[in-house]
Amino acid sequence: MTREAAKQKKHKASTGSGRVLGENMAKKGEIIVGLDIGTTKVAAVVGEVADEGIDIIGIGSHPSAGLHKGVVVNIDATCNSITKAIEEAEQMAGVDISTVFAGIAGGHIHSFNNNGIVAVKTREISQDDIERVLEQAKAVAIPLDREVIHAIPQGYVVDEQDGIRNPIGMSGVRLEGKVHIVTGAVTSAQNIVKCAQRCGLNVADIVLEQIASAAAVLHEDEKELGVALVDIGGGTTDLVIFVDGAVVHTSVLSVGGQHLTNDIAMGLRTPKAEAERIKQRYGCSLVRLVDPEEAMEVPSVGGRPPTRQPRQNLAHIIEPRIEEIFALVHRSILDSGYADLLASGLVITGGSTLLEGIQEAAEQVIGLPVRRGQPYGFGGMQDMVASPIFATGAGLVNYGARFATEHKSIFKVREDRVFDKVFGRMSEWFKEVF
Repeated sequence: MTREAAKQKKHKASTGSGRVLGENMAKKGEIIVGLDIGTTKVAAVVGEVADEGIDIIGIGSHPSAGLHKGVVVNIDATCNSITKAIEEAEQMAGVDISTVFAGIAGGHIHSFNNNGIVAVKTREISQDDIERVLEQAKAVAIPLDREVIHAIPQGYVVDEQDGIRNPIGMSGVRLEGKVHIVTGAVTSAQNIVKCAQRCGLNVADIVLEQIASAAAVLHEDEKELGVALVDIGGGTTDLVIFVDGAVVHTSVLSVGGQHLTNDIAMGLRTPKAEAERIKQRYGCSLVRLVDPEEAMEVPSVGGRPPTRQPRQNLAHIIEPRIEEIFALVHRSILDSGYADLLASGLVITGGSTLLEGIQEAAEQVIGLPVRRGQPYGFGGMQDMVASPIFATGAGLVNYGARFATEHKSIFKVREDRVFDKVFGRMSEWFKEVF
């Protein structure tokens, strides 16, 4: 890329990212950035809107040191990781990044299904009626320290006729909306926004990470038939279930790849950094897949000389933890009530799914067909994100493009200030009391 071309691209990025929220449709050349703030890494994926979709033009990644189980616990360390990842992405893409779509995860995430019912004023259903029914569904009692992150429509009922996906323009007097509500801790969301703002970034929206990953790795026919997506990250394992093309269940389990690394460090008596390297190079999810004669060199702690150990020792450590993770996933699927509707089986993604034999291990525990999911459907440098590691980052780019181009989304754009809604509720309460 020439210096002049880079300057032109920088101009487009700085103005384009600002237009994503200001205007209701993306134009060719606009820049959309997904920021995956994970427990073990921070990844920034840069996409450019093209005629036939999204071209990946840059990517940045840096180890994360400020999160625990998906939640920010050290703002300074998190800001440092975000800055390094953004700078790397800017350098590769030749753009200035000012606005991002950020992911959120953690054990504080809770979700449930709810219905909203409104009367149709003009006998013909409009976008205003859709928005009113979503607001009605969201009007549930939640603690003041929690915030609605998503209100995801599952389907609509018009005058007792169900199975309707888009009722706009239909005649009716009563509109009912079935909605999946996702809530999270206000403080966790605010800390993500605060970290981004300290790095000079605006947060266009906060998106549940497994919803973002699903936008990048799942196919439409899988969603229609029924599928469960499992995103195994560093600190959490995230689950989302689609039935008839709609989100019906989401959950977050507080166990992930970092637990595997800790197990290996303890079991092999090696530093955590070396345990992570050994996991990536020699890790296998099933003992029976490992050659008993195969050995590996394991660095020791305290300056002791390295040792030679059978690779099966590593598999004996990994297999029980993988079984535990998928047993928890299986329990969550059973508790959701949708276990019998997953005709497409299970799709697994996230960095930990690169382990050898993990698909077989998942099938063994859950009893469903399993495939490994990676981002698809992008142009440009698509090979750079064609890995489960970047499923969330690529999905956030997909989400940003969908919101900007269609002016409609299964996700509701949040207020600029996360605490606005909380302050509003408190003000109303004080007025009622005093």
